[in-house]
Amino acid sequence: MGILSKLSEKFLGGNTLYYPGCLTKFVSDNLEKNYQEILRKSGIDFIQLKDLEMCCGSPAHNAGYKKDFEELIGKNLAVFREHGVSRIITNCPACYKVFSTDYPENSKGWDIKAEHITLTIWNAMKNSKIKFRKNFSEEITYHDPCHLGRYSNIYEEPREILGSMGFEIKEMSNNRKEAFCCGGGAGLKSNQPEISGRIAEMRLKQAGELNVKKVITSCPLCYLHLKENNSSLEILELSEVLIKCLQD
Repeated sequence: MGILSKLSEKFLGGNTLYYPGCLTKFVSDNLEKNYQEILRKSGIDFIQLKDLEMCCGSPAHNAGYKKDFEELIGKNLAVFREHGVSRIITNCPACYKVFSTDYPENSKGWDIKAEHITLTIWNAMKNSKIKFRKNFSEEITYHDPCHLGRYSNIYEEPREILGSMGFEIKEMSNNRKEAFCCGGGAGLKSNQPEISGRIAEMRLKQAGELNVKKVITSCPLCYLHLKENNSSLEILELSEVLIKCLQD
């Protein structure tokens, strides 16, 4: 452990790690840059471990590879402890669910607080640490990611954040606990791409019935999968609209 990490852990309670997750890091690094800026504007002092950190293990866990998952827990925990990490902020709902629920259930040594970035932003907004201009005045719809919604019960915070930017949310017929999966998760896209694509099309049809032009979601997987199967709507990830509304 480096001297700065030791001092941080001893006197400041540990480091806050921004953990973007594999999809954001390797496929949509523009989202990572957005969230880095948003965290800075929120006054959050964070570190990143880049290539030192590994996959959170969500795909292995969902596929039933218990041993591989436990090995990833051990490797990640060692890296996090080496750098004095006491808090993880991630923009990936699957990573958040794994760090907040599955790691504690599968590792007696896990004592790191995990937080999805929508909660981080919402709390910063409520405490006047960050402000957004109302740059938008249009109706949109919001897609609830499975791991953020049903698994983690985070529904209202992202909607309040969107409202602070001037959006009026029209709800799809299936929303919150009853929201459709985008079709891209749990290995379905890899193993059954046709079914995965049809689910996305069904979800997009629900959005199209609202006569809105934009679908916004707070999950990189939902964002990429819906975008891939979309033909007429603008699919946006939360940070793409947030970054346009940041106040100095």
